[in-house]
Amino acid sequence: MKDGVNGVALGVFVFFFLAVTVMGFLAARWRKAENESLDEWGLGGRSFGTWITWFLLGGDLYTAYTFVAVPAAIYAAGAAGFFAVPYTILVYPLIFTFLPRLWSVSHKHGYVTTSDFVRGRFGSKGLSLAVAVTGILATMPYIALQLVGIQAVLDVMGVGGGENTNWFVKDLPLLIAFGVLAAYTYSSGLRAPALIAFVKDTLIYIVIAVAIIYIPIKLGGFDEIFTKAGEAYATVNPATGKPKGALVPGEAGQWTYATLALGSALALFMYPHSITATLSSKSREVIRRNTTILPLYSLMLGLLALLGFMAIAAGVKVTNGQLAIPQLFETMFPDWFAGVAFAAIGIGALVPAAIMSIAAANLFTRNIYKDFIKRDATPEQETKVSKLVSLLVKVGALVFVLTMDKTVAINFQLLGGIWILQTFPALVGGLFTRWFHRWALLAGWAVGMVYGTAAAYGVASPAQKHFGGSAAEIPGIGEIGYIGLTAFVLNVLVTVVLTFVLKAVNAPEGVDETSPEDYTADAGDAGVRDLPKVGAGAH
Repeated sequence: MKDGVNGVALGVFVFFFLAVTVMGFLAARWRKAENESLDEWGLGGRSFGTWITWFLLGGDLYTAYTFVAVPAAIYAAGAAGFFAVPYTILVYPLIFTFLPRLWSVSHKHGYVTTSDFVRGRFGSKGLSLAVAVTGILATMPYIALQLVGIQAVLDVMGVGGGENTNWFVKDLPLLIAFGVLAAYTYSSGLRAPALIAFVKDTLIYIVIAVAIIYIPIKLGGFDEIFTKAGEAYATVNPATGKPKGALVPGEAGQWTYATLALGSALALFMYPHSITATLSSKSREVIRRNTTILPLYSLMLGLLALLGFMAIAAGVKVTNGQLAIPQLFETMFPDWFAGVAFAAIGIGALVPAAIMSIAAANLFTRNIYKDFIKRDATPEQETKVSKLVSLLVKVGALVFVLTMDKTVAINFQLLGGIWILQTFPALVGGLFTRWFHRWALLAGWAVGMVYGTAAAYGVASPAQKHFGGSAAEIPGIGEIGYIGLTAFVLNVLVTVVLTFVLKAVNAPEGVDETSPEDYTADAGDAGVRDLPKVGAGAH
Protein backbone atom coordinates (compact mmCIF):
# COMPACT_ATOMS: atom_id res chain seq x y z
CA MET A 1 0.00 0.00 0.00
CA LYS A 2 1.40 3.39 -0.95
CA ASP A 3 2.20 5.80 1.85
CA GLY A 4 -0.13 8.73 2.38
CA VAL A 5 -3.08 9.73 0.25
CA ASN A 6 -3.10 8.78 -3.44
CA GLY A 7 -4.14 12.25 -4.62
CA VAL A 8 -4.59 11.44 -8.31
CA ALA A 9 -6.72 8.34 -7.65
CA LEU A 10 -8.72 10.22 -5.03
CA GLY A 11 -9.34 13.10 -7.44
CA VAL A 12 -10.69 10.77 -10.13
CA PHE A 13 -12.79 8.94 -7.54
CA VAL A 14 -14.29 12.19 -6.23
CA PHE A 15 -15.06 13.36 -9.79
CA PHE A 16 -17.14 10.28 -10.55
CA PHE A 17 -18.73 10.32 -7.11
CA LEU A 18 -19.87 13.94 -7.58
CA ALA A 19 -21.15 13.11 -11.07
CA VAL A 20 -23.37 10.28 -9.87
CA THR A 21 -24.52 12.39 -6.92
CA VAL A 22 -25.82 15.04 -9.31
CA MET A 23 -27.45 12.28 -11.40
CA GLY A 24 -29.07 10.89 -8.26
CA PHE A 25 -30.79 14.16 -7.44
CA LEU A 26 -31.70 14.89 -11.08
CA ALA A 27 -33.34 11.45 -11.28
CA ALA A 28 -36.33 12.90 -9.38
CA ARG A 29 -37.15 14.84 -12.58
CA TRP A 30 -36.56 11.84 -14.88
CA ARG A 31 -39.89 10.16 -15.66
CA LYS A 32 -41.35 12.49 -13.03
CA ALA A 33 -43.75 10.81 -10.61
CA GLU A 34 -47.44 11.28 -11.34
CA ASN A 35 -48.38 10.94 -7.67
CA GLU A 36 -47.00 10.20 -4.20
CA SER A 37 -47.28 6.40 -4.01
CA LEU A 38 -44.99 3.43 -3.51
CA ASP A 39 -45.56 2.52 -7.16
CA GLU A 40 -43.84 5.78 -8.08
CA TRP A 41 -41.19 6.17 -5.37
CA GLY A 42 -40.40 2.52 -4.69
CA LEU A 43 -40.91 0.99 -8.15
CA GLY A 44 -40.14 3.90 -10.48
CA GLY A 45 -43.75 4.02 -11.67
CA ARG A 46 -43.41 0.43 -12.98
CA SER A 47 -42.27 2.03 -16.22
CA PHE A 48 -38.74 0.79 -16.99
CA GLY A 49 -38.00 -0.81 -20.34
CA THR A 50 -35.57 -3.59 -21.28
CA TRP A 51 -32.25 -1.75 -21.07
CA ILE A 52 -33.04 0.27 -17.95
CA THR A 53 -34.21 -2.92 -16.23
CA TRP A 54 -31.09 -4.75 -17.40
CA PHE A 55 -28.77 -2.11 -15.97
CA LEU A 56 -30.88 -1.86 -12.81
CA LEU A 57 -30.86 -5.62 -12.21
CA GLY A 58 -27.17 -5.80 -13.05
CA GLY A 59 -26.43 -2.94 -10.68
CA ASP A 60 -28.59 -4.67 -8.11
CA LEU A 61 -27.11 -8.18 -8.32
CA TYR A 62 -23.46 -7.45 -9.15
CA THR A 63 -22.49 -5.24 -6.25
CA ALA A 64 -19.32 -3.75 -4.80
CA TYR A 65 -19.23 -6.75 -2.51
CA THR A 66 -19.25 -9.01 -5.59
CA PHE A 67 -16.45 -6.95 -7.10
CA VAL A 68 -14.39 -7.28 -3.92
CA ALA A 69 -15.48 -10.60 -2.38
CA VAL A 70 -15.56 -13.02 -5.34
CA PRO A 71 -11.90 -12.46 -6.35
CA ALA A 72 -11.04 -12.22 -2.63
CA ALA A 73 -12.42 -15.75 -2.19
CA ILE A 74 -10.21 -16.91 -5.09
CA TYR A 75 -7.26 -15.06 -3.54
CA ALA A 76 -7.79 -16.82 -0.20
CA ALA A 77 -8.81 -20.36 -1.17
CA GLY A 78 -8.50 -20.90 -4.92
CA ALA A 79 -10.98 -22.21 -7.44
CA ALA A 80 -13.61 -23.03 -4.80
CA GLY A 81 -14.51 -19.34 -5.03
CA PHE A 82 -15.65 -19.86 -8.63
CA PHE A 83 -18.98 -21.27 -7.37
CA ALA A 84 -20.39 -17.79 -8.04
CA VAL A 85 -20.00 -18.32 -11.79
CA PRO A 86 -22.11 -21.51 -12.19
CA TYR A 87 -24.76 -20.25 -9.82
CA THR A 88 -25.31 -17.10 -11.89
CA ILE A 89 -25.62 -19.38 -14.93
CA LEU A 90 -28.14 -21.65 -13.20
CA VAL A 91 -30.28 -18.79 -11.93
CA TYR A 92 -31.44 -17.30 -15.25
CA PRO A 93 -33.30 -20.35 -16.69
CA LEU A 94 -34.83 -20.69 -13.23
CA ILE A 95 -36.15 -17.14 -13.05
CA PHE A 96 -37.36 -17.34 -16.66
CA THR A 97 -39.98 -19.79 -15.39
CA PHE A 98 -41.38 -17.77 -12.50
CA LEU A 99 -40.49 -14.06 -12.66
CA PRO A 100 -42.91 -13.26 -15.53
CA ARG A 101 -45.71 -14.90 -13.50
CA LEU A 102 -44.79 -12.84 -10.43
CA TRP A 103 -44.66 -9.65 -12.50
CA SER A 104 -48.11 -10.33 -13.99
CA VAL A 105 -49.93 -11.07 -10.74
CA SER A 106 -48.19 -8.17 -8.99
CA HIS A 107 -49.08 -5.78 -11.80
CA LYS A 108 -52.67 -7.01 -11.76
CA HIS A 109 -53.18 -6.54 -8.02
CA GLY A 110 -50.81 -3.68 -7.26
CA TYR A 111 -48.43 -5.82 -5.21
CA VAL A 112 -45.23 -3.98 -4.29
CA THR A 113 -43.45 -6.75 -2.36
CA THR A 114 -43.24 -10.54 -2.34
CA SER A 115 -45.07 -10.49 1.00
CA ASP A 116 -47.98 -8.70 -0.68
CA PHE A 117 -48.24 -11.61 -3.10
CA VAL A 118 -47.91 -14.29 -0.39
CA ARG A 119 -50.67 -12.65 1.64
CA GLY A 120 -52.94 -12.31 -1.35
CA ARG A 121 -52.30 -15.85 -2.57
CA PHE A 122 -52.64 -17.70 0.74
CA GLY A 123 -54.78 -15.25 2.71
CA SER A 124 -52.30 -15.30 5.59
CA LYS A 125 -50.87 -12.22 7.26
CA GLY A 126 -48.75 -14.46 9.48
CA LEU A 127 -47.00 -16.06 6.51
CA SER A 128 -46.69 -12.65 4.86
CA LEU A 129 -45.09 -11.27 8.03
CA ALA A 130 -42.61 -14.16 8.15
CA VAL A 131 -41.53 -13.48 4.54
CA ALA A 132 -41.25 -9.73 5.23
CA VAL A 133 -39.17 -10.12 8.41
CA THR A 134 -36.89 -12.63 6.68
CA GLY A 135 -36.39 -10.24 3.77
CA ILE A 136 -35.49 -7.33 6.05
CA LEU A 137 -33.11 -9.44 8.17
CA ALA A 138 -31.36 -10.82 5.09
CA THR A 139 -31.04 -7.41 3.45
CA MET A 140 -29.57 -5.40 6.34
CA PRO A 141 -26.10 -7.05 6.41
CA TYR A 142 -26.06 -6.98 2.60
CA ILE A 143 -26.36 -3.19 2.72
CA ALA A 144 -23.65 -3.08 5.37
CA LEU A 145 -21.30 -4.99 3.08
CA GLN A 146 -21.76 -2.39 0.36
CA LEU A 147 -20.46 0.20 2.82
CA VAL A 148 -17.60 -2.19 3.64
CA GLY A 149 -16.75 -2.12 -0.09
CA ILE A 150 -16.59 1.69 -0.08
CA GLN A 151 -14.51 1.63 3.09
CA ALA A 152 -12.03 -0.82 1.52
CA VAL A 153 -11.48 1.54 -1.42
CA LEU A 154 -11.05 4.55 0.87
CA ASP A 155 -8.52 2.62 2.99
CA VAL A 156 -6.39 1.73 -0.03
CA MET A 157 -6.45 5.35 -1.25
CA GLY A 158 -5.17 6.40 2.19
CA VAL A 159 -8.23 8.48 3.06
CA GLY A 160 -9.10 8.87 6.75
CA GLY A 161 -5.71 8.04 8.25
CA GLY A 162 -4.54 4.92 10.01
CA GLU A 163 -6.12 2.72 12.64
CA ASN A 164 -4.99 5.06 15.43
CA THR A 165 -6.63 8.10 13.88
CA ASN A 166 -9.59 9.66 15.66
CA TRP A 167 -12.65 7.58 14.74
CA PHE A 168 -14.58 10.56 13.40
CA VAL A 169 -11.77 11.66 11.09
CA LYS A 170 -11.17 8.08 9.96
CA ASP A 171 -14.83 7.42 9.13
CA LEU A 172 -15.74 10.90 7.88
CA PRO A 173 -15.40 10.00 4.16
CA LEU A 174 -17.72 7.03 4.67
CA LEU A 175 -20.17 9.24 6.60
CA ILE A 176 -20.20 11.73 3.73
CA ALA A 177 -20.80 8.96 1.16
CA PHE A 178 -23.60 7.60 3.34
CA GLY A 179 -25.21 11.03 3.70
CA VAL A 180 -25.21 11.62 -0.05
CA LEU A 181 -26.66 8.15 -0.71
CA ALA A 182 -29.40 8.67 1.87
CA ALA A 183 -30.31 12.11 0.51
CA TYR A 184 -30.75 11.23 -3.14
CA THR A 185 -32.51 7.93 -2.38
CA TYR A 186 -34.99 9.80 -0.18
CA SER A 187 -35.52 12.39 -2.91
CA SER A 188 -35.62 10.26 -6.06
CA GLY A 189 -36.53 6.73 -4.93
CA LEU A 190 -35.78 3.88 -7.35
CA ARG A 191 -35.21 6.28 -10.24
CA ALA A 192 -31.84 7.32 -8.72
CA PRO A 193 -30.13 3.90 -8.74
CA ALA A 194 -31.74 3.13 -12.12
CA LEU A 195 -30.04 6.16 -13.66
CA ILE A 196 -26.72 5.73 -11.84
CA ALA A 197 -26.58 2.03 -12.81
CA PHE A 198 -25.68 3.08 -16.37
CA VAL A 199 -22.50 4.76 -15.12
CA LYS A 200 -21.69 1.99 -12.66
CA ASP A 201 -21.93 -0.88 -15.14
CA THR A 202 -20.09 1.01 -17.87
CA LEU A 203 -17.18 1.70 -15.49
CA ILE A 204 -17.09 -1.92 -14.32
CA TYR A 205 -16.99 -3.29 -17.86
CA ILE A 206 -14.20 -0.86 -18.79
CA VAL A 207 -12.15 -1.72 -15.69
CA ILE A 208 -12.51 -5.48 -16.16
CA ALA A 209 -11.71 -5.29 -19.89
CA VAL A 210 -8.54 -3.32 -19.15
CA ALA A 211 -7.57 -5.46 -16.14
CA ILE A 212 -7.92 -8.78 -17.95
CA ILE A 213 -5.56 -7.58 -20.71
CA TYR A 214 -3.22 -5.09 -19.02
CA ILE A 215 -2.41 -6.90 -15.74
CA PRO A 216 -1.49 -10.29 -17.31
CA ILE A 217 0.84 -8.49 -19.73
CA LYS A 218 2.63 -6.85 -16.79
CA LEU A 219 2.78 -10.15 -14.88
CA GLY A 220 4.18 -12.23 -17.75
CA GLY A 221 1.00 -13.88 -19.00
CA PHE A 222 -1.58 -16.27 -17.59
CA ASP A 223 0.87 -19.20 -17.48
CA GLU A 224 2.97 -17.27 -15.01
CA ILE A 225 -0.10 -16.15 -13.05
CA PHE A 226 -1.46 -19.70 -12.63
CA THR A 227 1.99 -21.09 -11.81
CA LYS A 228 2.52 -18.58 -9.00
CA ALA A 229 -1.05 -19.07 -7.74
CA GLY A 230 -0.59 -22.86 -7.69
CA GLU A 231 2.63 -22.51 -5.70
CA ALA A 232 0.96 -20.17 -3.21
CA TYR A 233 -2.02 -22.50 -2.68
CA ALA A 234 0.31 -25.47 -2.12
CA THR A 235 1.83 -23.69 0.88
CA VAL A 236 0.64 -25.26 4.14
CA ASN A 237 -1.51 -23.10 6.41
CA PRO A 238 0.02 -23.45 9.91
CA ALA A 239 -3.39 -22.91 11.53
CA THR A 240 -4.97 -25.90 9.76
CA GLY A 241 -2.00 -28.01 8.70
CA LYS A 242 -3.48 -28.18 5.20
CA PRO A 243 -2.69 -26.44 1.89
CA LYS A 244 -4.10 -22.92 1.71
CA GLY A 245 -6.16 -23.68 -1.40
CA ALA A 246 -6.18 -25.30 -4.83
CA LEU A 247 -6.41 -24.31 -8.46
CA VAL A 248 -9.01 -27.08 -8.88
CA PRO A 249 -11.45 -28.06 -6.09
CA GLY A 250 -10.56 -31.45 -4.59
CA GLU A 251 -12.99 -34.36 -4.48
CA ALA A 252 -13.81 -33.63 -0.85
CA GLY A 253 -15.00 -30.15 -1.78
CA GLN A 254 -17.20 -31.07 -4.73
CA TRP A 255 -20.41 -31.48 -2.71
CA THR A 256 -19.80 -28.11 -1.07
CA TYR A 257 -19.13 -26.48 -4.43
CA ALA A 258 -22.23 -27.97 -6.11
CA THR A 259 -24.68 -27.39 -3.24
CA LEU A 260 -23.42 -23.84 -2.69
CA ALA A 261 -23.90 -23.05 -6.37
CA LEU A 262 -27.40 -24.57 -6.50
CA GLY A 263 -28.52 -23.08 -3.18
CA SER A 264 -27.23 -19.64 -4.11
CA ALA A 265 -29.04 -19.82 -7.46
CA LEU A 266 -32.32 -20.64 -5.71
CA ALA A 267 -31.80 -17.82 -3.20
CA LEU A 268 -30.66 -14.95 -5.43
CA PHE A 269 -34.07 -13.78 -6.64
CA MET A 270 -35.68 -14.32 -3.25
CA TYR A 271 -33.90 -11.19 -2.02
CA PRO A 272 -36.28 -8.20 -1.83
CA HIS A 273 -34.01 -5.94 -3.89
CA SER A 274 -34.05 -8.41 -6.80
CA ILE A 275 -37.83 -8.42 -6.81
CA THR A 276 -38.05 -4.63 -6.47
CA ALA A 277 -35.94 -4.18 -9.61
CA THR A 278 -38.06 -6.82 -11.39
CA LEU A 279 -41.42 -5.26 -10.54
CA SER A 280 -40.23 -1.85 -11.78
CA SER A 281 -40.32 -3.04 -15.41
CA LYS A 282 -43.22 -2.08 -17.64
CA SER A 283 -44.18 -5.47 -19.08
CA ARG A 284 -43.69 -9.21 -18.62
CA GLU A 285 -41.90 -9.29 -21.97
CA VAL A 286 -39.24 -6.99 -20.50
CA ILE A 287 -38.66 -9.60 -17.78
CA ARG A 288 -38.42 -12.44 -20.29
CA ARG A 289 -35.93 -10.53 -22.43
CA ASN A 290 -33.82 -9.68 -19.38
CA THR A 291 -33.49 -13.31 -18.32
CA THR A 292 -31.92 -14.00 -21.72
CA ILE A 293 -29.42 -11.09 -21.71
CA LEU A 294 -28.48 -10.97 -18.01
CA PRO A 295 -26.04 -13.92 -18.46
CA LEU A 296 -23.68 -11.36 -20.02
CA TYR A 297 -22.94 -10.38 -16.43
CA SER A 298 -21.89 -13.98 -15.72
CA LEU A 299 -19.16 -13.61 -18.35
CA MET A 300 -18.02 -10.47 -16.54
CA LEU A 301 -18.07 -12.34 -13.22
CA GLY A 302 -15.87 -15.12 -14.57
CA LEU A 303 -13.27 -12.59 -15.71
CA LEU A 304 -13.60 -10.71 -12.44
CA ALA A 305 -12.84 -13.87 -10.46
CA LEU A 306 -9.49 -14.23 -12.26
CA LEU A 307 -8.33 -11.07 -10.49
CA GLY A 308 -7.90 -13.20 -7.37
CA PHE A 309 -5.17 -15.23 -9.11
CA MET A 310 -3.60 -12.01 -10.40
CA ALA A 311 -3.42 -10.56 -6.87
CA ILE A 312 -1.40 -13.59 -5.76
CA ALA A 313 0.92 -13.40 -8.77
CA ALA A 314 1.42 -9.67 -8.19
CA GLY A 315 2.59 -10.36 -4.65
CA VAL A 316 -0.28 -8.55 -2.96
CA LYS A 317 -0.10 -9.18 0.81
CA VAL A 318 -3.07 -8.09 2.94
CA THR A 319 -4.40 -9.32 6.28
CA ASN A 320 -7.94 -8.42 5.24
CA GLY A 321 -8.77 -10.33 2.03
CA GLN A 322 -11.38 -7.71 1.10
CA LEU A 323 -8.52 -5.29 0.39
CA ALA A 324 -6.78 -7.63 -2.08
CA ILE A 325 -8.39 -6.34 -5.28
CA PRO A 326 -8.33 -2.62 -4.44
CA GLN A 327 -4.66 -3.10 -3.52
CA LEU A 328 -4.04 -4.95 -6.80
CA PHE A 329 -5.50 -2.04 -8.74
CA GLU A 330 -3.36 0.52 -6.91
CA THR A 331 -0.23 -1.60 -7.42
CA MET A 332 -0.71 -2.41 -11.12
CA PHE A 333 -2.59 0.54 -12.63
CA PRO A 334 -1.44 4.12 -13.20
CA ASP A 335 -2.87 6.33 -10.47
CA TRP A 336 -5.50 7.90 -12.72
CA PHE A 337 -6.89 4.56 -13.86
CA ALA A 338 -6.73 3.19 -10.31
CA GLY A 339 -9.09 6.08 -9.51
CA VAL A 340 -11.45 4.89 -12.26
CA ALA A 341 -11.35 1.36 -10.83
CA PHE A 342 -12.00 2.63 -7.30
CA ALA A 343 -14.91 4.70 -8.61
CA ALA A 344 -16.38 1.57 -10.23
CA ILE A 345 -16.28 -0.22 -6.87
CA GLY A 346 -17.59 2.79 -4.94
CA ILE A 347 -20.48 3.45 -7.32
CA GLY A 348 -21.00 -0.32 -7.43
CA ALA A 349 -21.81 -0.02 -3.74
CA LEU A 350 -24.14 2.99 -4.01
CA VAL A 351 -26.52 1.47 -6.57
CA PRO A 352 -27.38 -1.79 -4.76
CA ALA A 353 -27.35 -0.10 -1.32
CA ALA A 354 -30.02 2.30 -2.56
CA ILE A 355 -32.18 -0.47 -4.05
CA MET A 356 -31.78 -2.67 -0.97
CA SER A 357 -32.80 0.09 1.42
CA ILE A 358 -35.86 0.86 -0.72
CA ALA A 359 -36.82 -2.83 -0.86
CA ALA A 360 -36.49 -3.27 2.92
CA ALA A 361 -38.47 -0.09 3.52
CA ASN A 362 -41.26 -1.26 1.19
CA LEU A 363 -41.50 -4.55 3.09
CA PHE A 364 -41.81 -2.75 6.41
CA THR A 365 -44.35 -0.26 5.10
CA ARG A 366 -46.65 -2.65 3.26
CA ASN A 367 -46.41 -5.76 5.39
CA ILE A 368 -45.79 -4.50 8.91
CA TYR A 369 -46.90 -0.86 9.13
CA LYS A 370 -50.02 -1.13 6.96
CA ASP A 371 -51.00 -4.66 7.97
CA PHE A 372 -50.51 -4.34 11.72
CA ILE A 373 -50.13 -0.66 12.69
CA LYS A 374 -52.19 1.58 10.40
CA ARG A 375 -54.47 -0.42 8.16
CA ASP A 376 -56.12 2.67 6.63
CA ALA A 377 -52.82 4.29 5.56
CA THR A 378 -53.15 6.34 2.39
CA PRO A 379 -50.71 5.95 -0.53
CA GLU A 380 -49.09 9.25 0.49
CA GLN A 381 -48.63 8.05 4.07
CA GLU A 382 -47.16 4.76 2.83
CA THR A 383 -44.62 6.63 0.73
CA LYS A 384 -43.66 8.93 3.61
CA VAL A 385 -43.14 5.99 5.96
CA SER A 386 -41.14 4.08 3.36
CA LYS A 387 -38.86 7.07 2.77
CA LEU A 388 -38.19 7.42 6.49
CA VAL A 389 -37.61 3.69 6.97
CA SER A 390 -35.17 3.64 4.04
CA LEU A 391 -33.11 6.20 5.97
CA LEU A 392 -33.29 4.15 9.18
CA VAL A 393 -32.21 1.01 7.31
CA LYS A 394 -29.14 2.80 5.98
CA VAL A 395 -28.35 4.22 9.42
CA GLY A 396 -28.58 0.70 10.85
CA ALA A 397 -26.21 -0.61 8.19
CA LEU A 398 -23.79 2.26 8.87
CA VAL A 399 -23.79 1.59 12.61
CA PHE A 400 -23.23 -2.10 11.82
CA VAL A 401 -20.14 -1.27 9.77
CA LEU A 402 -18.68 1.28 12.17
CA THR A 403 -19.16 -0.68 15.39
CA MET A 404 -18.63 -4.33 14.44
CA ASP A 405 -15.75 -6.34 13.07
CA LYS A 406 -16.04 -6.81 9.31
CA THR A 407 -16.09 -10.61 9.68
CA VAL A 408 -19.32 -10.22 11.66
CA ALA A 409 -20.94 -8.44 8.72
CA ILE A 410 -19.77 -11.18 6.36
CA ASN A 411 -21.12 -13.88 8.68
CA PHE A 412 -24.50 -12.20 8.85
CA GLN A 413 -24.57 -11.95 5.07
CA LEU A 414 -23.90 -15.70 4.87
CA LEU A 415 -26.78 -16.21 7.29
CA GLY A 416 -28.90 -13.91 5.11
CA GLY A 417 -28.49 -16.28 2.17
CA ILE A 418 -29.53 -19.25 4.31
CA TRP A 419 -32.54 -17.36 5.65
CA ILE A 420 -33.84 -15.88 2.41
CA LEU A 421 -33.81 -19.32 0.73
CA GLN A 422 -36.49 -20.43 3.22
CA THR A 423 -39.02 -18.10 1.56
CA PHE A 424 -38.72 -20.02 -1.75
CA PRO A 425 -41.58 -22.52 -1.14
CA ALA A 426 -44.11 -19.81 -0.28
CA LEU A 427 -43.13 -17.47 -3.12
CA VAL A 428 -42.24 -19.74 -6.05
CA GLY A 429 -44.52 -22.57 -4.92
CA GLY A 430 -47.39 -20.10 -4.66
CA LEU A 431 -46.82 -18.88 -8.21
CA PHE A 432 -47.59 -22.34 -9.64
CA THR A 433 -49.89 -24.02 -7.13
CA ARG A 434 -52.02 -23.32 -4.09
CA TRP A 435 -51.86 -26.91 -2.88
CA PHE A 436 -49.50 -26.04 -0.01
CA HIS A 437 -51.36 -25.13 3.18
CA ARG A 438 -50.48 -21.74 4.64
CA TRP A 439 -49.80 -23.19 8.11
CA ALA A 440 -47.58 -25.90 6.61
CA LEU A 441 -45.59 -23.26 4.73
CA LEU A 442 -45.16 -21.28 7.95
CA ALA A 443 -44.01 -24.38 9.85
CA GLY A 444 -41.59 -25.34 7.05
CA TRP A 445 -40.18 -21.81 7.06
CA ALA A 446 -39.66 -21.95 10.84
CA VAL A 447 -37.89 -25.34 10.67
CA GLY A 448 -35.61 -24.15 7.87
CA MET A 449 -34.76 -20.93 9.73
CA VAL A 450 -34.00 -22.67 13.02
CA TYR A 451 -31.97 -25.49 11.48
CA GLY A 452 -30.03 -23.16 9.18
CA THR A 453 -29.16 -20.72 11.97
CA ALA A 454 -28.18 -23.47 14.43
CA ALA A 455 -26.06 -25.32 11.86
CA ALA A 456 -24.26 -22.12 10.83
CA TYR A 457 -23.64 -21.28 14.50
CA GLY A 458 -21.85 -24.60 14.89
CA VAL A 459 -19.39 -23.99 12.05
CA ALA A 460 -15.94 -23.02 13.29
CA SER A 461 -12.98 -21.58 11.40
CA PRO A 462 -9.36 -20.83 12.35
CA ALA A 463 -10.45 -17.25 13.11
CA GLN A 464 -13.65 -17.84 15.10
CA LYS A 465 -15.66 -20.41 17.01
CA HIS A 466 -19.09 -19.73 15.51
CA PHE A 467 -20.50 -18.72 12.12
CA GLY A 468 -17.17 -19.60 10.53
CA GLY A 469 -18.71 -20.59 7.20
CA SER A 470 -21.87 -21.69 5.40
CA ALA A 471 -21.10 -25.41 4.86
CA ALA A 472 -21.62 -28.33 7.26
CA GLU A 473 -22.24 -32.08 7.16
CA ILE A 474 -25.49 -33.02 5.40
CA PRO A 475 -27.56 -35.27 7.71
CA GLY A 476 -27.97 -38.81 6.33
CA ILE A 477 -25.40 -38.30 3.56
CA GLY A 478 -22.25 -37.48 5.46
CA GLU A 479 -20.90 -35.10 2.83
CA ILE A 480 -20.13 -31.44 3.51
CA GLY A 481 -22.68 -29.22 1.78
CA TYR A 482 -24.30 -25.79 1.82
CA ILE A 483 -26.34 -25.35 5.00
CA GLY A 484 -28.95 -23.23 3.22
CA LEU A 485 -29.80 -26.01 0.76
CA THR A 486 -30.06 -28.62 3.55
CA ALA A 487 -32.37 -26.29 5.49
CA PHE A 488 -34.41 -25.74 2.31
CA VAL A 489 -34.87 -29.51 1.81
CA LEU A 490 -36.06 -29.85 5.42
CA ASN A 491 -38.37 -26.88 4.86
CA VAL A 492 -39.96 -28.53 1.82
CA LEU A 493 -40.32 -31.93 3.55
CA VAL A 494 -42.07 -30.38 6.55
CA THR A 495 -44.31 -28.30 4.27
CA VAL A 496 -45.37 -31.30 2.17
CA VAL A 497 -46.02 -33.64 5.13
CA LEU A 498 -47.96 -31.03 7.12
CA THR A 499 -49.99 -30.05 4.05
CA PHE A 500 -51.21 -33.65 3.75
CA VAL A 501 -52.05 -33.70 7.47
CA LEU A 502 -53.80 -30.31 7.53
CA LYS A 503 -55.84 -31.10 4.45
CA ALA A 504 -56.81 -34.48 5.96
CA VAL A 505 -58.25 -32.74 9.04
CA ASN A 506 -59.85 -29.97 6.94
CA ALA A 507 -57.85 -27.16 8.54
CA PRO A 508 -59.17 -23.77 7.35
CA GLU A 509 -57.38 -22.25 4.36
CA GLY A 510 -57.12 -18.56 3.62
CA VAL A 511 -58.91 -16.80 0.76
CA ASP A 512 -56.99 -16.66 -2.53
CA GLU A 513 -57.63 -13.27 -4.10
CA THR A 514 -55.86 -14.19 -7.35
CA SER A 515 -57.20 -16.06 -10.38
CA PRO A 516 -55.38 -18.22 -12.98
CA GLU A 517 -55.44 -15.57 -15.69
CA ASP A 518 -53.69 -13.07 -13.38
CA TYR A 519 -50.43 -14.99 -13.78
CA THR A 520 -50.20 -14.43 -17.52
CA ALA A 521 -51.66 -10.92 -17.74
CA ASP A 522 -49.60 -8.19 -19.41
CA ALA A 523 -49.65 -4.41 -19.01
CA GLY A 524 -51.96 -3.95 -21.99
CA ASP A 525 -54.56 -6.46 -20.80
CA ALA A 526 -57.90 -5.09 -19.70
CA GLY A 527 -58.20 -4.61 -15.98
CA VAL A 528 -54.52 -4.78 -15.14
CA ARG A 529 -53.85 -2.57 -12.09
CA ASP A 530 -57.45 -1.34 -12.06
CA LEU A 531 -58.09 -2.96 -8.70
CA PRO A 532 -55.19 -2.89 -6.24
CA LYS A 533 -56.79 -5.49 -3.98
CA VAL A 534 -53.93 -5.84 -1.52
CA GLY A 535 -55.28 -7.28 1.71
CA ALA A 536 -58.72 -8.11 0.38
CA GLY A 537 -60.00 -11.28 1.95
CA ALA A 538 -56.84 -11.82 3.99
CA HIS A 539 -57.19 -12.93 7.54
